[in-house]
Amino acid sequence: MRKLSLTVIGMYASILAAFSQNSADSSAYKNKKLSLEEINFVSGYYQQNGNNSAVTGGIGSEKLTDLANTFELKLSKYDTKFRKHSLNLELGIDHYSSASSDKIDPSTISSPSHADTRIYPSLGWTIENEKKRTTLGLTGSFSNEFDYKSIGLGASFTKASKDNNREFTAKLQTYFDQWSVIYPVELRAPSLRNGNGIQGRSPRNSYNASFSLSQVINQNLQLLVIAEPSYQSGLLATKYQRVFFKDGSELTEALPGTRMKIPVGIRANYFLGDRFIIRSFYRYYQDNWGLKAHTIDMELPVKITPFFSLSPFYRFYWQNAVDYFAPYAEHSPAEKYFTSDYDLSKFTSQFFGTGIRLSPPKGILGVQKLNSLEIRYGHYQRSNGLQSNEISLHLKWK
Repeated sequence: MRKLSLTVIGMYASILAAFSQNSADSSAYKNKKLSLEEINFVSGYYQQNGNNSAVTGGIGSEKLTDLANTFELKLSKYDTKFRKHSLNLELGIDHYSSASSDKIDPSTISSPSHADTRIYPSLGWTIENEKKRTTLGLTGSFSNEFDYKSIGLGASFTKASKDNNREFTAKLQTYFDQWSVIYPVELRAPSLRNGNGIQGRSPRNSYNASFSLSQVINQNLQLLVIAEPSYQSGLLATKYQRVFFKDGSELTEALPGTRMKIPVGIRANYFLGDRFIIRSFYRYYQDNWGLKAHTIDMELPVKITPFFSLSPFYRFYWQNAVDYFAPYAEHSPAEKYFTSDYDLSKFTSQFFGTGIRLSPPKGILGVQKLNSLEIRYGHYQRSNGLQSNEISLHLKWK
């Protein structure tokens, strides 16, 4: 459901130009009027299937589709002190349908999460001081769907070295969420078995930090190290997910009310002449629920012509199970916390595919300012049988 249906949104973060170009000379004329810098439109489609639905206790269909669209507008201007102000306005809308969510109440095809539309606008502002080589930023976001609302606030700081070969960035982000508490129909109070099944609302707050240091080693090699600790509190269990016990009894998922996550990673980009880049990334993750994970990510952008490139990619992922996971009907009734959500089980996964990027000098379809088009396709498969396919389209107007 939400954890999987929004996977396609993550593709937006990976849609990057295969070969970047230097910005204009900073000594040039600085426009003091607010001007359009670029427009980005990303549309993605995601489809999955599997047989370990958490809604029905770790068994049953995980069939799901998601159509996501994001529109981003970037504006900028310079003030009287020649500091660059940038304004980012973003609007995202995605719609998903889930066969497993409909099992919250099998007697109807209008369960609260059977199909839903999420709307999530955000606003970001940064001020860059080119003389001091510093950038300060603030962000605000909102997300809304049938059973979930979220407000996000964030701040960031970046400092570059005198030669611009080293850069440190710190980000802080917090999300204040409200869940609608929905139980499986058979576990609701009799008076709530008709209607949408909402039994009140419960908060969940997330506090995220990110600290990164990038360094140009030489003309060919760039490195980045990153740590992204986060802390969550509130309702972390999904109450419409069933858990079945060895004695045949049934309850809703129960998990601790706090979770501390500590991921650390390193990225290395190596430039092999003008036509090839090797992008590599490794991340280690650990949290206080007992989960440990390793991610290895590789991408090889290849410039076929000055205006056409391919970017094949591959990601391998391994994790163990959290302390509170057990499959269908294998939990003991004496346990305090329990889940049969296979996202929290032990598994390995692979994700692979390719991207195609076009940036003709006369623009896409002869439209000069429509300067790039990228299409990416990826296939995902887990060792427990879950498989998915996703495809995205990215258009940039600049």
